[in-house]
Amino acid sequence: MRYLYLLLFLSFAKFNCFSQEKNATVKVDSVSYYLEVSNFHKGSFDYDKALLFARKAKQFATQNNLQKEIADSHLTIGNIYHELDRQDEAIENYIRSITIYNNLKPSLNSAFCYYSIGLSYLEKNNLNLADNYFNKAAAEYKIINIPDAIDLIDLQKGIILKHKGKIDEAAKQFRAITNKNTSGTIFEAKAEAYFQLADIKTKTNPKAAIKDLEKAYEISKESSNTNQTLRITRRLSDLYDSLKSTNQSHFYLKKFIGIRDSLFNIRTRTTGVPAYEKYIATEQLKTIDKINRENKAQEKSIKFSKLISILSIALISILSLLSLSLYKNNIIRTKTNQLLKDKNQELEIEKERAERASKARAEFLSTVSHELRTPLNAINGITHILIEDNPKPSQMNYLNSLKFSGNYLLTFINDILEINRVESDVVEVETIDFDLRDLLENILGSFTEIANKNKTVYHLELDEKIPSTLIGDPTKLSQIFINLINNAIKFTKNGHVWVSATVKKEKTNSVKIHFEVRDTGIGIPKDRIETIFDSFTQGSVEINRKYGGTGLGLAIVKRLVHLLGGKIKLDSEENKGSRFYFDISLRVSDKKLEKKTGPQYDESWLVGKNILLVEDNKINQMITQKMLERKRMTCHIIENGEDAVEHMRNHTYDLVLMDVHLPGINGTIATEQIRKFDPETPIVGLTAISLDENKEMLLSFGMNEVITKPFDPEKFYEVIATTIHQKINTV
Repeated sequence: MRYLYLLLFLSFAKFNCFSQEKNATVKVDSVSYYLEVSNFHKGSFDYDKALLFARKAKQFATQNNLQKEIADSHLTIGNIYHELDRQDEAIENYIRSITIYNNLKPSLNSAFCYYSIGLSYLEKNNLNLADNYFNKAAAEYKIINIPDAIDLIDLQKGIILKHKGKIDEAAKQFRAITNKNTSGTIFEAKAEAYFQLADIKTKTNPKAAIKDLEKAYEISKESSNTNQTLRITRRLSDLYDSLKSTNQSHFYLKKFIGIRDSLFNIRTRTTGVPAYEKYIATEQLKTIDKINRENKAQEKSIKFSKLISILSIALISILSLLSLSLYKNNIIRTKTNQLLKDKNQELEIEKERAERASKARAEFLSTVSHELRTPLNAINGITHILIEDNPKPSQMNYLNSLKFSGNYLLTFINDILEINRVESDVVEVETIDFDLRDLLENILGSFTEIANKNKTVYHLELDEKIPSTLIGDPTKLSQIFINLINNAIKFTKNGHVWVSATVKKEKTNSVKIHFEVRDTGIGIPKDRIETIFDSFTQGSVEINRKYGGTGLGLAIVKRLVHLLGGKIKLDSEENKGSRFYFDISLRVSDKKLEKKTGPQYDESWLVGKNILLVEDNKINQMITQKMLERKRMTCHIIENGEDAVEHMRNHTYDLVLMDVHLPGINGTIATEQIRKFDPETPIVGLTAISLDENKEMLLSFGMNEVITKPFDPEKFYEVIATTIHQKINTV
């Protein structure tokens, strides 16, 4: 089916170029140029260069905040990985692309992206997901009114039914395509439908299969699809041969060989005969003229004959030496080229090893995260329950220590996962509106308790010229300042910490801001300043033992500042304090943000609600049930996905808490099956792995929201309350 995929891809490429010409700017044209060069190299099967120019398009679009062009670049990269049969990388880029397209109007690009995801899942034999994304593509194509594409999607859905063993339904789907008027559908789709029908009938009714193949052959000739015609003629020859129809088998075999040889001859066609004859005639004239001139020279003087002979011999000798030199140089060049090829092959092998190692590290960290977060959820959950049970004063110290240790371990796990994430190429920079003043005030306010414990006074100094609303990535800015302020307060006792932001340069729609975090703490030794931003590095072993920490905070800060377009610098003197500073440019927004105060939900939203918990871990069952009952909710527990699906057919709940990893069918498949008969009941996923990579995938199965283990109690209650309340307001 790869040629059908290429047909839709060409439509996408033409539409993309047209839309970029219509809204032409220098920036968009640059992205369009890179994508066109990438598509050219892909057509020439030079996938390395195709990827190189597609990534240049993505980098340029990202630097200039061109959201649609970022999506187009990810889509092109996904198409290249699909051609290389690297479906996991293709799906990853498609999902990044469709996340952006979902914020734009439906277009041929978004429809083609959904179609491409379906094809990739079909290649992976994940038929349910493939069918799901083909349905989404069909909906998009109907909105933008492209009926021919619907025929291609119907064809793919028929192939899915055929893979599932639903032969009658698949045949019905194929016949529906063949019964349409040729002018109203794509020729290749109709020919392929006949080909699939013939494939179904080959074993049971070969003669009927031959009739369908001959119809497919006639249509493929009209569509001029040479690759499709080759497949059909080869299958016809084989079928006639199986029926002992030798003449017909030879007829179609000759057709097959003729088409194949014609393609070969096109590539190997050489210069015509007239040009060659003209060349020979010219050389003959030159030879005759040379002979005449030599005869005249001999007539004038025979004395020069010896000199001419000597010169001729010398010339021959020189030519011989030149020929020998060229021969040796050619041997050296051949050996050098072979050596370069060997080195390139070695580099490719090393590159593949490095990619496998990187992938293995990511998978290992994901596994470690899941295995550590599950028991950590039990530790933090039980600690939270015991603290709320009014323990004895003598027990509070132990419980607070246990809570601190659990939170410290969770911070350590999160730091390791975060450093792995920011070192990869998958981190995207957000561009949303935010209030810098509120962001810094809230961050500093969260450190009040730690500052009071260390008897540290913190100060916030903000330039009045800073606009009230900026456009940027507040999440990454928060991570930067949380790490810097946490270090400043931790290493400063009985001292001061200053956080400042001043306008360094103003433009019409943007502003460059100079940020500083300085303290009067213990400082950093000079011999440690150059390596302080490396992973797992602190001022000294004694500092690590006394103050604790993972040594990853500043490494994360350095990479995040780099992602935002800045460079962090450090001035420090031992026992006198440290100063971290950097500059970042942010765009100015005309919007005014509303300040949110107080909790984001009302506890009355939880009272009396009936919750179904699908969880196989006994400890997690007990903890989650206790947390629900503390807010006066009722809880029913089921331990596996199959029972949960059957139970939901006959019972009604206000909300379902669905663990993603379950024995038997997992939580995503269970959710997908429940959604077939119950689209209304809110379902919240519970997962013990990072959501940065898979939240979009989990929500695509029908989940309303996802909560990460171990639970933050307030966040846990807030998600449940707002999800239920949102459903009630919708009804």
